[in-house]
Amino acid sequence: MALPATAANLPDGEPALDSRDHISLWPQGLAPGDKALPSPQRIVERSTAPALPDRYIDHVSQPYLMVYRPARPNGNALLVIPGGGYQRVVLDKEGTDLVPAFVEHGGITLFVLRYRLPGEGRADREAALADAQRALRLIRHRAAEWGIDPYRIGTMGFSAGGHLAARLGTGFNHSVYPATDAIDTESARPDFQLLVYPVIDMRGADTHAGSRDRLLGIAPGPDLLQRYSMQTQVNADTPPTFLLHAGDDEVVPVSNSLLFYQALRAAGVPSEMHLFPHGGHGFGTRATNGLTTAAWPQLALDWIASQKAPMP
Repeated sequence: MALPATAANLPDGEPALDSRDHISLWPQGLAPGDKALPSPQRIVERSTAPALPDRYIDHVSQPYLMVYRPARPNGNALLVIPGGGYQRVVLDKEGTDLVPAFVEHGGITLFVLRYRLPGEGRADREAALADAQRALRLIRHRAAEWGIDPYRIGTMGFSAGGHLAARLGTGFNHSVYPATDAIDTESARPDFQLLVYPVIDMRGADTHAGSRDRLLGIAPGPDLLQRYSMQTQVNADTPPTFLLHAGDDEVVPVSNSLLFYQALRAAGVPSEMHLFPHGGHGFGTRATNGLTTAAWPQLALDWIASQKAPMP
């Protein structure tokens, strides 16, 4: 789905900064203690088909959210964390393409995150987690403004974005940035999480080497590999989880989801997993024609609807 062409849009197709649908995460743009990267932020279009945009963003110094609002919000919200191997953040296949199913049909308010990446001259490998924590807190802090139930805010992460979503779901209370304002008094715990063909394991033969190398560097030690293998970080406070993967995924093998599901079961965390025989990697909502993976958005919506909001 192409973004609407309006006078408020910037040349890269994004609405203007701090407009109704483009919300900065941090009060001064930059996160506390961070500095602008030497290379400017850029958005690159990889598609030659105008009806099927395939943009990505990199060199993000001032992370932000894009908001997609339903005509009749049902109170649910999703912080969407697209993938890109910790090298880029894809914007359409795992962002704008979700709007018809989840916003227009499902009534969910989507917040798609443009987060800081490791390996671009930034030494802080927790920057992306800080952005995810801050985004969840910001959505919860302003929930009334968007017609959202502050106890029905979930995350949806794809591929390496699934790794970041799992980091948030298991590390929502990790102190990775100094509190700056009232937003940071909010809980960063998602009420539920959906992980779609996620990167999980950093130790075994089925890890996604590109994500591991970008996040942890070349030849990381065993302590780092353990810490960032998300199946080792699951605990009883991890949010209820929906897992989705294709068995023929040759980029991020299905064993990543299996490892996480086993850890969730061992910790007593309510979880649901859907494994499809075909679909490969990065299918989003596009490459599903003729495949049973086409059913996944409705499965996800039904699962979200089944989640019970906790008592305030």
